Amino acid sequence: MKYSICIGAYPGKDAVYHLEKIKEHDLQGLELYQWWNLGDLRTFAAEQQRIGKGIIATCTKVFNLVDPAFREAYVEGLRETIAACRMLHISSIITQTGSELPGIPREVQREAMIETLKRCAPLLEEANIVLEIEPLNGLVDHPGHFLQRSDESAAVIEAVGSRHVKLVFDVYHQQITEGNVIRNLTAYKEHIHHYHIADNPGRNEPGTGELNYIPILKAIQQTGFDGYVGLECKYSMDTDVAIEQFKERIASNI
Repeated sequence: MKYSICIGAYPGKDAVYHLEKIKEHDLQGLELYQWWNLGDLRTFAAEQQRIGKGIIATCTKVFNLVDPAFREAYVEGLRETIAACRMLHISSIITQTGSELPGIPREVQREAMIETLKRCAPLLEEANIVLEIEPLNGLVDHPGHFLQRSDESAAVIEAVGSRHVKLVFDVYHQQITEGNVIRNLTAYKEHIHHYHIADNPGRNEPGTGELNYIPILKAIQQTGFDGYVGLECKYSMDTDVAIEQFKERIASNI
């Protein structure tokens, strides 16, 4: 497994500063949500090369998959994001699904999402980039978000039928939504391309709440996963201290 941190881990600091910190802590990459705020991408690509660390995942420009009215905008935003990913050597794009539409049957919205993702699949396959669907919890952080459960997420991915459309399994969100974290990440291992970790409640760094991350990360490792596990969390202490504690108390025991 490889560990990444997310932009914002060092509040007020830019992406280059985060990359320098990733190198300092011997981590593997940065997740940056809004690539379009980087400025000149060629300049940033040169900074990545200089530091020897880079962005490993970014987000799409449009976050609505359930409303067909957004389909063309979604696909066009994905085209732009793929072009940026090629320039910056980013291999993963994260997307949410948008809020559930009132008065529209859930199966109709799910089919709209599948159709849009099928439209996207050839673009992703040509670029050899993976689009990662992220379920979010609706109880605490994202009321009304359409896709929340891992079983439904896996069913959508199976319906799309592309190796370039996968799942980002956010342990924090899935703990709130459904629990059974180890059972579900094991059951849907073939569909998972990326993990996010944070503790619950509070979404602070692992080790501050109810989730026991040593067995969770061991279970992830036992599935054969060798991709990125992102610390997508807030920090209850100095970020440098929190990262070193995570490495010493959790990661070193996997």
